[in-house]
Amino acid sequence: MTICVARRTTELRAFAAPYDWSAVAPVLAAEYRRVLARQSGRGRTLGSRSGTLRKTRKLLRLLRSRNYRVALRHGVAATIEHETVPFEHDHRSVIDVGAHQGQFSLFASVRFPRAALWAIEPLPEPRARLERVLARHPALTVIPVAASHTRGSAPFHVSHATDSSSLLESTDANIQAFPGTEEAHVIEVRTAPLDELLDPTDLVRPCLLKIDVQGGELDVLLGAERTLRHVDEALIECSFVELYRGQALAGHVVSQMSEHGFHLAGAHAVARDAGGRRLQADLLFRRR
Repeated sequence: MTICVARRTTELRAFAAPYDWSAVAPVLAAEYRRVLARQSGRGRTLGSRSGTLRKTRKLLRLLRSRNYRVALRHGVAATIEHETVPFEHDHRSVIDVGAHQGQFSLFASVRFPRAALWAIEPLPEPRARLERVLARHPALTVIPVAASHTRGSAPFHVSHATDSSSLLESTDANIQAFPGTEEAHVIEVRTAPLDELLDPTDLVRPCLLKIDVQGGELDVLLGAERTLRHVDEALIECSFVELYRGQALAGHVVSQMSEHGFHLAGAHAVARDAGGRRLQADLLFRRR
């Protein structure tokens, strides 16, 4: 195991060449100490070490951007895994539904530097962190609402891992596949359709719609019929199995987007369970 860790550390040393290694090394050492302690006496070592390597590589990539480094100080890591998504346009408007702490909005601010951002997030604490992280963005609008197909209020199921919170209850399958999705408490939030939250005259084209709302994707789309006419691409996290009670699965979302003139252009960040079954993915849609 020591040889394996040393080999991986050598790989990371090369990857981190642009940085002061003395500053990066303690972070890597701490990561590997946690892996070694957690896996002591167990047979499952390769997967966890590989996962730690991926996380450490992500950390080093984040350190290359000043904006991402600043966000890390607030505990926010941009979703740089979306760097491989083949967006067709240099978007001028980005609508981030389920913005949480601003992970995707932060990525979008770097990937599409000319874009105006609309970040829609009902949870107060993650939303406050988003506002701190993107405080200097010249065209940021933060909307403290849960996007849905109706206006009103609804119970919001807050998970221990708050980025897994939802208007829908988590299922046992979700909790088993993604530890931390257990419900911590419930709060009441305001709901509204996207068509009431956004003025289409503000949406400069091309426009990207991102939806990550833990099972409520179809509800968001049902409340966005007018908004969708001004969208050129959409990135929507969809599930292939029921992770939240009563949620619409990927096929329903694909059908709904097809009715609005979009075709499925790819699947990214596919998550699988221990048996290899696909659980969810970020689906990229483009206007036909």
